[in-house]
Amino acid sequence: MTGEADLAGLRVLVVEDDMMVCLLIEDMLADLGCLVVGPAGRLDEAFVLAEMGNFDCALLDMNLNGQSIFPVADVLRERNCPFAFATGYGDSRLREVDKGALVLQKPFRNGDLARVLGELRNRAG
Repeated sequence: MTGEADLAGLRVLVVEDDMMVCLLIEDMLADLGCLVVGPAGRLDEAFVLAEMGNFDCALLDMNLNGQSIFPVADVLRERNCPFAFATGYGDSRLREVDKGALVLQKPFRNGDLARVLGELRNRAG
């Protein structure tokens, strides 16, 4: 199990279109000692941060106001930046290229988030 000390200082790009969910994620990340990058609630904002932002990993809502997050995932993959999808749909809607990506099933708890972030930190090197 990943402890809070293991995640302290981890910079996490948060892409989430629901303001209440976003605030909850930000609070959870703060409790884990992580630093929030963003957050981005729109696809265009997510693109800018994905291309130029300084972060260790990303948490991506799969559906941003009806738009797929997959183009942002492609940018992160090109940058070799680990990411996880946050979704209520599980991995059933992943593209073939995304099979094997981490999926954080909504709703999730602090422990679930900590586990996924620990795995992302390990993937970052």
